[in-house]
Amino acid sequence: MVPLAVCLAGALGAVARFVVDGEVRRRWPTTFPWPTVGINVSGSLLLGLVTGLVLAGVGSQDLRAVVGLGFCGGYTTFSTAVLESVRLAQRGAWWAAAGNAAGTLVATSAAAAAGLAAGLALG
Repeated sequence: MVPLAVCLAGALGAVARFVVDGEVRRRWPTTFPWPTVGINVSGSLLLGLVTGLVLAGVGSQDLRAVVGLGFCGGYTTFSTAVLESVRLAQRGAWWAAAGNAAGTLVATSAAAAAGLAAGLALG
């Protein structure tokens, strides 16, 4: 049953990413890929939180699989972040490309660490 739940959660995560990305781009048009940054940061925060809860004994391994592997796996999109950095570089926006690549790495790592700390504290 858990594998099916992981698949469904992954599908839900992918749809959530599509909707969030589209709405943010529609409301705040920009050439910088802020929607992808926000999606990856929020997904990393959620994954860190779930991991912290599981490590603290509050959440189960099934929760980790469904939310972490399923939803967060479908929701986050690091391949798109890399592609958007390449596209920025191709347009000659070198600083924006470097900022997107490095900023995404730093921000997602910090968000995951914050989520982990919160999950452990809640447990």
